[in-house]
Amino acid sequence: MSFRDAFLSELSTVSAATFEALALRLFRHQAWHCPPYRAWLHHLGRQPETISRLTDIPFLPIEFFKTHEVRTEPADWESQEVFLSSGTTQQQRSRHLVRDPQLYRRNAARIFEQVYGSPLTSWTFLALLPSYLEQGQSSLVAMVDYFAQESGQSQPAFFLHDHAALLRALAEAKQDTTRRVMLIGVSYALLDLAAEYGPAPELQDLTVLETGGMKGRRREMIREELHAELQQAFGPDGIHSEYGMTELLSQAYSLGNGRFHCPAPLRILLRDPADPFAVSTTRPDGAINVIDLANIDSCAFIETKDLARQYPDGSFEVLGRMDNSDVRGCNQMAG
Repeated sequence: MSFRDAFLSELSTVSAATFEALALRLFRHQAWHCPPYRAWLHHLGRQPETISRLTDIPFLPIEFFKTHEVRTEPADWESQEVFLSSGTTQQQRSRHLVRDPQLYRRNAARIFEQVYGSPLTSWTFLALLPSYLEQGQSSLVAMVDYFAQESGQSQPAFFLHDHAALLRALAEAKQDTTRRVMLIGVSYALLDLAAEYGPAPELQDLTVLETGGMKGRRREMIREELHAELQQAFGPDGIHSEYGMTELLSQAYSLGNGRFHCPAPLRILLRDPADPFAVSTTRPDGAINVIDLANIDSCAFIETKDLARQYPDGSFEVLGRMDNSDVRGCNQMAG
């Protein structure tokens, strides 16, 4: 059995007790078999065999997904899908090469069902993700489309700019009392819907999941302000949130208080924003390093540009973004 097959067989049953050992096994594999990661470790002068703790792992700066094909060998596999990050025409977009599209979808579904405690077939998923649909090749759109297909719902999932059609679909979906209704939306689009319709009856008694992002359409808002404004239209229940990104295959969810909980395949470690190699399991705040064990075919150890506060129970709150300055040494390695 190949390393990949053996690892994937364990991934579906990973737990807090087995996470570190599994992550270290994957690190040693990708340190040798993911060429951009191997080159990065060589650039840093780090020897994989000397690393025995998660906090000692050098994480790959997320910018590498813009400049390199981040894939773990064997190098002869062809990407069956390519996810691109959102961005303007002037920005270089991250590219996540996906060897097995069903691995992403099944992993996302398993996480969702574990978080919400109910199968996809007990939900109707409606989505307001205009910028993602317009730019194409979005992992978020692929996930929502898969959820909607697996749920067997009768309503279409996506509504580009037609808010009136969305309200009709919401009203129809709510008539089926055997299902819960989830409205998934990028922040600015949910705010636009709220501003147009206010506390309309169709917008009540939903699970609203915001995926972040103003995409240059509105001013940036802190979470408390965003959720307070959304609650004026959608009611007093907490606004749920998703923490995911193009470069990952797993997602974390917040069920209404802005604090995200990592699913079994995902873990964050915080680093000192001024010292990327000062990583700790006990830092109360810092920049996010993320381990995504589902990323077996690209790189599971990613240094993001997000800032967070972490709580003793392991949950975390996203505080914002670091600046967009070039990563240390990344330019020398591009090409």
